[in-house]
Amino acid sequence: MADTRPLLFFDSGVGGLSVLGPARALLPTAPIVYAADSAGFPYGLKSESEIAARVPALLGRLVERYRPRLVVIACNTASTIALPVIRAALDLPVVGTVPAIKPAALASKSRVIGVLGTDATVRQPYVDRLAAEFAADCTVLRHGSARLVELAEAKLRGDAGDPKEYAAIITALTGQPGGAGMDAIVLACTHFRLVEDELARAAPGVLLVDGADGIARRIAYLTQGQTWPEAPPPGIALFTRRDAGQEALIPALAGFGLERIDAL
Repeated sequence: MADTRPLLFFDSGVGGLSVLGPARALLPTAPIVYAADSAGFPYGLKSESEIAARVPALLGRLVERYRPRLVVIACNTASTIALPVIRAALDLPVVGTVPAIKPAALASKSRVIGVLGTDATVRQPYVDRLAAEFAADCTVLRHGSARLVELAEAKLRGDAGDPKEYAAIITALTGQPGGAGMDAIVLACTHFRLVEDELARAAPGVLLVDGADGIARRIAYLTQGQTWPEAPPPGIALFTRRDAGQEALIPALAGFGLERIDAL
């Protein structure tokens, strides 16, 4: 008999869809629950203590309701702050999302890389440790952008955004001392892959690096040998607050196979 337990993806908003996409490509019939903490959005402007208290409690309720086989924290901010607490609280595999500093450093020829994330992510000691371990010979410049998260959410609602805004966000990195030689930027927020084309136009010749494909491979590895339905059931998108902003996302969610909308 096929195992119908879902994969549970969690983010503050719709950024985690950039992780869901590659995961669906590897596991096309996997049942999916995508949970967005719209009532807590955006995480990047919250304190560490707020996130560390909020996310494990929410996930406990979600796991109780949907009984997933695996949880994906498709959010750099939540992962860099609360991942150990989440893993201690949940009795099932948890895959986190951390800034892809290692592959960016491996790819960089100029040895100047940028880390573009939320304000909360780029200030984390976890990022300091990744930079020290994998990019010790690089200049690592950081910029936190709450606006870029908003632009990504707006794009999924049909608003392409102003190219000047993307250019200004890139300049906030490359305009720092030493930034002119930057040849790789870590997209340290899952939202940012959703606007990768816009960022690439604002940063021609600069490699944009994120960890979504690696996370998808990790999910496939942790579930190898497990059974799946023969055909994918309708995916579930869940919001902790439902309003007009979420209604405008319905067409985009359907494109990711998320046909049913729930609330928590």
